[in-house]
Amino acid sequence: MSRNRILAAVGAAALAGGLAFVLPSVSAEAASCVTAWNSSSVYTGGNTASYNSHNWSAKWWTQGETPGSAQVWSDQGACGGGGTTPPTTPTTPPTTPPSGCNHPAWVQGKAYVTGDIVKYTDGKFYIAEHDNPGYSPVVSTWYWDPYTCTGGTTPPTTTTPPTTSNPPSTGFVVTEAQFTRMFPNRNPFYTYSGLVAALSAYPGFANTGSDTVKRQEAAAFLANVNHETGGLVYIKETNTANYPHYCDATQSYGCPAGQAAYYGRGPIQLSWNFNYKAAGDALGIDLLRNPFLVEQDAAVAWKTALWYWNTQKGPGTMTPHDAMVNSRGFGETIRSINGALECNGGNPAQVQSRINSYQSFVGILGTTPGSNLSC
Repeated sequence: MSRNRILAAVGAAALAGGLAFVLPSVSAEAASCVTAWNSSSVYTGGNTASYNSHNWSAKWWTQGETPGSAQVWSDQGACGGGGTTPPTTPTTPPTTPPSGCNHPAWVQGKAYVTGDIVKYTDGKFYIAEHDNPGYSPVVSTWYWDPYTCTGGTTPPTTTTPPTTSNPPSTGFVVTEAQFTRMFPNRNPFYTYSGLVAALSAYPGFANTGSDTVKRQEAAAFLANVNHETGGLVYIKETNTANYPHYCDATQSYGCPAGQAAYYGRGPIQLSWNFNYKAAGDALGIDLLRNPFLVEQDAAVAWKTALWYWNTQKGPGTMTPHDAMVNSRGFGETIRSINGALECNGGNPAQVQSRINSYQSFVGILGTTPGSNLSC
């Protein structure tokens, strides 16, 4: 999922280190309306959309937050022509859910409204309890509830394979089978072997403390990544018009790979030239001159996510790794990743989505979630 995560989470740390955070300048003159805002689209810092005859610029990553929220969107002024306000989507659920078992198959990324009923890939039916942009019914349980349809053929029940308590042969507490269960619709780029290969960069990750703590940390990392990428679907930012905005020319090293080379990539959507340099320096990879490696090499992509998880505090008070191994709770990982926008009541739905994924993943790994789940 294309997201300027690293700024939403690292902005404070980057500025503290003297790294300038530059958003593209916006003209104060009246302009034509840009492409209309879409509730199912992903917007990152600097992306623009028109809504209610105004152009808006996203401050951070957002999906589904209506322009007008000063916390997420910046009003660029009235506009006219060239863009259209998207039709409103009815959000009132049907009084009585339709009967029968001929409901459509769930489609990842499709916008659903409260009351929609879908058939998931497990053969079961689910009803939307809240509007959502195509979240997985078995992961985002805050948005979906199981639904028993009447009439037709009842879908067969499925059994959950037992979870082994023995570490897999890879040494990682997550087996490939468990990884596949967590991300049934992931992009083939995000391979399990790439993740395992990346572990050598941070050997303490999911390998510190008791077996329970190891599994909890792995689940916490993967749950946040799941939320950030829409289930490991997005590799790079989809809005190519935004690519030139991520070069901070005030840095002494400039942008040797090109003005438009530092767009969001990987499990945390690493963005901006100064973040590619910092991650590359830490990993011993020249990502400043070859940022494309993050979208070409699965192990490198996973390493950039682990770099953030293990070394960056973002808007929090500790790294996500420290939060888990010191029993501070999953909520502190949310704070370190996107706490400036989500925690302390900022966006409880997004926080709950992360928690739902975490609870699902610790279940798959055969452990408990612990305390302090929210922020």
